[in-house]
Amino acid sequence: MNSNYTKTQKLTISAVCIALYLVVMLCTQSFAFGQYQIRIATALYGLSYLFPFLVLPFGMANLASNILMGGLGPVDAICGLIIGLLTSGTIVLGKRLGFGCWIVAAAVTSLPGLGVPVWLSYLLDIPYIVLASSLLVGQLVSGIAGMLLVGALAKADITGFAFRGERSRE
Repeated sequence: MNSNYTKTQKLTISAVCIALYLVVMLCTQSFAFGQYQIRIATALYGLSYLFPFLVLPFGMANLASNILMGGLGPVDAICGLIIGLLTSGTIVLGKRLGFGCWIVAAAVTSLPGLGVPVWLSYLLDIPYIVLASSLLVGQLVSGIAGMLLVGALAKADITGFAFRGERSRE
């Protein structure tokens, strides 16, 4: 897999991923902020398995979505940034340690599923265990979707593509 991207290529891929995250959140917000919070957009965190430089962009995408669509204020936005960074970072670390793409499902399910209720229980005055159990269910859907996405893209070797005017670096 190719990891020698130019700064322009990394910036472009990052911008497209942030935009995609926000569009998916906008289209799914009716159930992304509900009781089970099925946030399909968090499946995109799995792309950091293939593109490790996406850790910060996905954290920023979560921050932006919580500011624009979340409605729970700066605590939710900042904590969402942290969870985005931790989840994407865990995926990158897992790949470096030799874990298969199952690490995407594990990270996308467990980190937001167990981390987000920490502050939501305070903000919403709902017991942690109630929030965690419902968020884990929703995040499991996203985790499996992310793992399947990464598996399909890895099989297609999308990271080895050449941009217009360039020869492949393989």
